[in-house]
Amino acid sequence: MPRTKGDHEARRREVSEAVWRVLAAQGFGGLTLRAVAAELGATTGLLTHYFPAKRDLVAHALELLDQRTAARPRPAGGTGLSAVRTALLGILPLTAEAAATNRIWVSSWDAALADPALSGEYALKYGRSRDRLRDLVAAAQELGELPPGDPARIAAGAQSFVLGLVVQALFAPEAFPPPRQTELLDDYLAALAHRPSPRAGGTVAR
Repeated sequence: MPRTKGDHEARRREVSEAVWRVLAAQGFGGLTLRAVAAELGATTGLLTHYFPAKRDLVAHALELLDQRTAARPRPAGGTGLSAVRTALLGILPLTAEAAATNRIWVSSWDAALADPALSGEYALKYGRSRDRLRDLVAAAQELGELPPGDPARIAAGAQSFVLGLVVQALFAPEAFPPPRQTELLDDYLAALAHRPSPRAGGTVAR
């Protein structure tokens, strides 16, 4: 019997699940056609129908990672500074699932840095994240919950802070358990909310 479109889609879902299992177990460093084939119980020849080259496999893995990250349950939203806090909490590895996806993200940086096209895609990805955060910061400023200042610059600082906290929590989970991650974020936001505004005569340490 000839294979139907439904058969093809079902097989592609099986391949995607095998790719994800390899990512979860070995990160991007262990993502190869051979590893995925072994996980799937198939030959590498079969996988070349889906991924003619290693870069195609990496691109598919990144697409899966985007989808899994977007579908991950996140804290409820809010307005103003609460919305900023919620967005940043959604990045942190506060649950086992969030820790797993963050480990995969961090393991993907090496592959992205080695490929100029992927590097460009990552720059755009993090840029879009900053833009969303910038809009939340601007809304909090309008409510008077954050002091005046360039919202894009504040968003860049907040993104840098939370990504640094992600890395520390992944490497030292005992030192940075979820409650401490949340406390550190709240400390950061409290300092941000009460920092002196340059327009109000505040000085910047050199």
